[in-house]
Amino acid sequence: MSAFRCRVCRCAFEPRPLLAYENMPASAQGFPEANTLAQDAGARLEVIQCPGCGLVQLANPPVSYFREVIRATAFSAEMADFRRLQFAEFVAAHGLAGKKVFEIGCGRGEYLALMREAGATVCGIEFAESSAQACRQAGFDVVCGYIEDGSPLPGAPFDAFFCLNFLEHMPDPCAALRGAAANLAPAAVGLVEVPNFDMILRRRLFSEFIGDHLCYFTADALSTALRVSGFDVLDCRPVWHDYILSATVRKRGLLDLSSFSEQRDRLRQELHDFVDRFKTGGVAVWGAGHQALAVLALADLAGKIKYVIDSAPFKQGKFTPATHLPIVAPAALAHDPVAAVIVMAAAYSDEVVRTIRRDYPSTTLAIAVLREHALERIQP
Repeated sequence: MSAFRCRVCRCAFEPRPLLAYENMPASAQGFPEANTLAQDAGARLEVIQCPGCGLVQLANPPVSYFREVIRATAFSAEMADFRRLQFAEFVAAHGLAGKKVFEIGCGRGEYLALMREAGATVCGIEFAESSAQACRQAGFDVVCGYIEDGSPLPGAPFDAFFCLNFLEHMPDPCAALRGAAANLAPAAVGLVEVPNFDMILRRRLFSEFIGDHLCYFTADALSTALRVSGFDVLDCRPVWHDYILSATVRKRGLLDLSSFSEQRDRLRQELHDFVDRFKTGGVAVWGAGHQALAVLALADLAGKIKYVIDSAPFKQGKFTPATHLPIVAPAALAHDPVAAVIVMAAAYSDEVVRTIRRDYPSTTLAIAVLREHALERIQP
């Protein structure tokens, strides 16, 4: 078998089947009739596991209708009652009454009706034209299509989405999840469900493998897929007699690092105020670690510092990257003195200050230390 890429983490590996089933039904929906029995043949299913993220999956190609949702559970009164309660709790918990919620793979609108009953304003996307048309006839706003990366949906951004027992059919489930995230408002929530492979493993349900289901998610594997697709997992638990894994997620926002720029500007001013108290070339920096190198560049100190001191011999005689300041041994303080030293040695800064006081006690060096948030004046 040629190299395979994991359907979630895209890790490339040489698949070795955990299980290989012969003469299996080629699909869950391929029911032959009397006149097609001769053309029906069993299929080989190969169950493999990604060595990276651990997802168990089929090496087989997807069934021809994998983009369509076919729901036998729509005929279950017990399932309908379960969904009513679940959707009501979901809408109440996240303030979704009157808010826009879309379903990925809405079938013929069975769950759209129940989500609307819970108080949300619903719409959906469904690949099968006949199912999408049935939804429209029932009064639902449904797009005929299949969501993937970059798929824009009319009415976006939405406040929430749900995708129930459909993700496991997809050859690239993360593309669909990223497509969902792209159509959501900031901090929007979602409800994602798949068959519970933790339960299948525990009960040794060997007959649960079928060509329609390409991915077999444990709680850990589902959480991984959701996280790498742009969501924070708020909750992931088994429901419905332990057969379903139900995850509640929130769209992950980008970090706000504007405070970093504010801190840089403030510290730059502090450094310049300190250096400008001395004649040009009268200040050295002690420390050529990555933090010091970054501060020298970001604070525009290149033309104001005489040299950089570092105790590591392999750095001495070289220059700081970007700012091109000479790196010298501590002995330079004796034969090429300066008026002030700024210590930028991170966790070693206090040790450096003690070294300066011990080895150069007769000097009148002004010493300042770069702390996490400010420049601290040590002496005189």
